[in-house]
Amino acid sequence: MMETLAALFTPQLVEATVRLAAPVILAAMAAVVCERSGVTNIAMEGIMLVGAFFAALVAWYTGSPWLGLVGGAAAGALYSLFFAWAAISLHFNHVVAGAIMNILAFGLTRYLMMVAYGRQGTSNAVARTLHDYKTAIPVLSDIPFIGKAFFDQTPIVYLALLSVVAWAWIFKRTRLGLSIEASGEYPMALETMGRSVVKTRYTAVVLGGVMCGLAGAFLSIENSNSFTEGMTDGRGFIALAANIAGGWRPVGVFLASLFFGFVDALQLRAQGLGVIDLPSELFLVFPYVATIAAVAGLVKRSRPPAAVGKDFSVEGGGD
Repeated sequence: MMETLAALFTPQLVEATVRLAAPVILAAMAAVVCERSGVTNIAMEGIMLVGAFFAALVAWYTGSPWLGLVGGAAAGALYSLFFAWAAISLHFNHVVAGAIMNILAFGLTRYLMMVAYGRQGTSNAVARTLHDYKTAIPVLSDIPFIGKAFFDQTPIVYLALLSVVAWAWIFKRTRLGLSIEASGEYPMALETMGRSVVKTRYTAVVLGGVMCGLAGAFLSIENSNSFTEGMTDGRGFIALAANIAGGWRPVGVFLASLFFGFVDALQLRAQGLGVIDLPSELFLVFPYVATIAAVAGLVKRSRPPAAVGKDFSVEGGGD
């Protein structure tokens, strides 16, 4: 038994945990920003998928994964802008608008696969991926057990970790962070102070779109070398769960995302080593079941922003 545990719990498992958690961290940070501004964004699955497609397309066409990264972020921002227009300007129900955007993303990427590559399924492989630019930070990467996990990583993993620090600081120290928080808690008070709730929410959704686009780019040009239809595999929804479990706070959401990355890495390692004799289908669903269990245990302790999901207009205020 001890030998089995020793084979599972290694520095490589910690490194895989951080790497697999990266897209969830980015999408979960997007959820934090959107929901603390008052917008319920379940369109993140679709935004990630669009970002993954355009990251792979631009990287393949130009031969540069860095331009692919920019393309994925830009596509995520643009696609999220359509969601913002529907939910904020047209006053659609946020959940309904998000569901439509998710469905549209699956159809859109399938259609664009035919236009760009002449087939469905998997795109052409890119010449270079961002994994080729994996970089170790001197001294810090030598810290026992966790050094390589946090300080010997690929570019988007570093961006994911930096996003946690950046948003924790933004919410506490900047006018933008205070405006986003007021928009989700007391939108009419923010409007009375002369700051536009609509502009604040648009800003939050588009910034969230950039992060979801980066999360999609991780899947197609950093963790892989091509785009595959539906490759997000529910990570957008896992990010929503991480947001709730983390109490709508960057650090808490980061820890919840790491939990998903851990159980995902654990099931992959357990399968690879063959230490647990179970059908592969059970291994695949384990991270999602574990995440649901974690959310169920923590949801009662979490308090969402007061105005999240509520429509707002200057004339009528919030619903």
